[in-house]
Amino acid sequence: MSDDYQIPIPPSFHAVHADARGRLTVPLAEFRARYELCEDMAQMLVEPCQAHHHDQGLAEDIVLQRTRAGLAGPDAGFNEAEATWVVTRLAELLGWPLPEAPGP
Repeated sequence: MSDDYQIPIPPSFHAVHADARGRLTVPLAEFRARYELCEDMAQMLVEPCQAHHHDQGLAEDIVLQRTRAGLAGPDAGFNEAEATWVVTRLAELLGWPLPEAPGP
């Protein structure tokens, strides 16, 4: 049976779901689905984040911090590492400086 999955998943996302030896900690199908969800979320958040920055005058880092906090909330459906990855990807898409890593 061939694997026809053609979406390249970046190493940065692989690290989110890999153990210390680089092996996935979730089934491959779930890994791919989680990547697509996270990438879609980052893409979807570009316009709302730009609007908060421009319309409300919020600093880029504040917009990203608030977005991360929302994504990491218990009802958002993302784990901490995924929320951080989404915000990092969002910063890349917006051309904004990468946010600081959250504290413990």
